[in-house]
Amino acid sequence: MSKPIVAIVMGSDSDWPVMKQAAEVLEQFGVPYYKDIVSAHRTPEKMFAFAREAQQNGLKVIIAGAGGAAHLPGMIASLTPLPVIGVPVKSSNSLDGWDSILSILQMPNGVPVATVALNAAKNAGILAVEILATSDLDLLQKLIDFKKEMKEKTEEKSKKFKE
Repeated sequence: MSKPIVAIVMGSDSDWPVMKQAAEVLEQFGVPYYKDIVSAHRTPEKMFAFAREAQQNGLKVIIAGAGGAAHLPGMIASLTPLPVIGVPVKSSNSLDGWDSILSILQMPNGVPVATVALNAAKNAGILAVEILATSDLDLLQKLIDFKKEMKEKTEEKSKKFKE
């Protein structure tokens, strides 16, 4: 397998049922990735090392999911020049997901995190592919085909719905 260019990290293994959607998208597009548990609160040294070394390790995009206080995406973004896509995860101790959404979305100027909807790791995977496709023509064509197929499926559903 090729060297990973996307990392999918999360604060806990309980986030994986949501975050695996991003992995499935990357697999669909043939984008090499790796996944790991990197907690901003329970393993801060690991998180610091991961974020600081991400670019030199060949990564191009980081997808970070977290629930509750959800500091992982923002802390990683503060330590790397790479684009970080945050996935707010509705956790068992969540305030209906709003705590995660706001923790990831409300970043200070200078430390952006692209934030997708609650539990929307699939969109995070697609956004990662879009970012990578800006410099990869083969990936760009796969993305164009994907969006065309999505359009065609929707048009077919519309046609059936009207019948």
